[in-house]
Amino acid sequence: QVQLVESGGGLVQAGGSLRLSCAASGRTASSYAMGWFRQAPGKERETVAAISWSGGNTYYADSVKGRFTISRDNAKNTVYLQMNSLQPEDTAVYYCAARKILYDSRAVYTAEYQYDYWGQGTQVTVSS
Repeated sequence: QVQLVESGGGLVQAGGSLRLSCAASGRTASSYAMGWFRQAPGKERETVAAISWSGGNTYYADSVKGRFTISRDNAKNTVYLQMNSLQPEDTAVYYCAARKILYDSRAVYTAEYQYDYWGQGTQVTVSS
């Protein structure tokens, strides 16, 4: 089992920045690909960004490309989401997720069903 805890959410004005962190604990000796997802009120959860275990491959939703950056520090068992130029439409609960990797450390996963473990979420609110 892996436990994921997100932090770094909060209230920010449009144009501002936040950095989310997701700390993994438990059976972290295994390799995990990681992803960030978000769910706005009344909307379905959507993929924001994802990163391979190696950190060499990433994915971004079109809506966040050029503004958000996903990264990871495997020594700290932590994945980050740097969010710049935030807009009101970025307001949502942000979740991190982990998928155990068996073979390919370079693989990136973008669909919810591909992930095995989820954090409890952190609220990001962007005011206009």
